[in-house]
Order: sequence, then structure tokens, then C-alpha cells
Amino acid sequence: MHRRSTRAADVSVFAAVVAALLSAAPASAQQQPQPNLNPEDQLAPSQIVQPMPAPVSEPNKGAPAGRTPAKHASAGPKRVAAKPARLGGIRTVVECSGPFAKDSGMLALAMMFDSRNMIFTHVKVQGTDVGETVLFPNDPRRRLEVWWSNPNRTGTYLIDIAGKSIWTAPEGLRLGLTLEQLEKLNRKPFKLKGFDQDDIASVASWDDGALAKLPGGCKAGVNLHAGAAAAATDLPAKDEFSSDDPALRALKPTVAEILIGY
Repeated sequence: MHRRSTRAADVSVFAAVVAALLSAAPASAQQQPQPNLNPEDQLAPSQIVQPMPAPVSEPNKGAPAGRTPAKHASAGPKRVAAKPARLGGIRTVVECSGPFAKDSGMLALAMMFDSRNMIFTHVKVQGTDVGETVLFPNDPRRRLEVWWSNPNRTGTYLIDIAGKSIWTAPEGLRLGLTLEQLEKLNRKPFKLKGFDQDDIASVASWDDGALAKLPGGCKAGVNLHAGAAAAATDLPAKDEFSSDDPALRALKPTVAEILIGY
């Protein structure tokens, strides 16, 4: 799946989400500062024209599900063990503290990862410029996007792990995990929205599992890509399903994007 083309197709889907997020953001976040970069440090237009990713906050737990979810086991399986990833001597783990804390900024990232390994740019979201720092922009495996709440490049708004990135999110979340592996991390089944036209399903609720509350106060949103696209239309995006639904399991979806926010 090509991440940028998928996002371009999702503009209408995320429009309502973006409007809500922007209306709740501080007034300073809606100003439009000018990027302070050399031309060679700028991202190509094809890289920066994208809609806001899906929200990461816990949705309304009272929302009706499209199908009756299977009963949860009384005792969840053991948590999946995940070793911290490293590439080129750099620890590629997102923690909701330090340089990725809620009150962090681009300076903290530069001190941790070296300013030569990042670029800063703006993405246009519903007519408003939002500042974005990209770590290791030329290395798909180490690429990480950090969106800022404030025009002075502070206040972590959203951290996006996608593509071929090897970054690991809190509690061992990483790209490529299956539904069964996500359930082990969450210690119980959870709820997902059905698949959209790009065969992408998003987590609707962790159902008070271990992934509902992460250390440091951040929240995790996950998008999964169906492995069997032909049958994805049987589970439409307008409905909600349990992760242990046999029909959902049959599509063999895997994690394609992880969104960390506050």
C-alpha cells in the first residue's frame, strides 16, 4: 500500500475529524508561520500534501457495534514481548516522555537525534498550516513524523509511524502486527471500524484493555490493512466489529499505521 496515495483518497473521510481537532486546538496552533528551511531541506509537494490522520482519542464507548462481538475470555493471554529496535546505533522507540512528551518540542528532538537528521515543514490542513518535523526523511526505515500544536515547534500533537518504519510505539506496538498479536498486547479483544474503499480498518476502541491507557498519558490509534481485499466489502466502515470476529480474522489484517497523540 502506498501511504501517500491512500491518504489523498481519504480527504473526505477525515474532513470532519480535522475540523473538530482544529476547533479544539489552541488559537496559536492555527497561526500560519513560514518555514525556515533551505530549499534542499524541503519535502517534495507529493510528500507534504496529505490530510490529517485519524484521531487517536478513545471513541464513545457506548456507540452501537455493527455486529455482536464474541465473548471475551476471562483471563487474557500474556503480553507480547517486544525488544527495543535499533538502527544505526539509534534507539527507535517512541515513549510518551522525554523528546516525545506532551510538552516537548523540536529542540528536544534535535538534541536526541541530531538536527542534521531532521527537517521541518508545514502541511496544509483545512486551510491551516500545521508544523511537522520529519526524523530521517530520506530513510524509510527510520522515518518518523511529529506534528506540533504550536507555531514555535513545541507541544507534541501527533506522532505518526507508517510505511516501512521500524519505530516501535509504547507497549510494543509496531507495524505488521496481526489482530491476534494486538489482542495479546491489549490483553483482550477490542473493537474496530470496518474496511473503507482502500481496505483500511481503524481501531474504534481498546475496550478498556491494556492499550487504552499508555504510560505518559498518550493514546494510540491504529489503522490496519486487509490481507484479503476481495472480501473486505463484507465488513463496511460504517459498522463496528470485534477483533475476534471470524469474518474479520479471515481477512488477515495487519497494522499499517500507528498514531500516538495526547
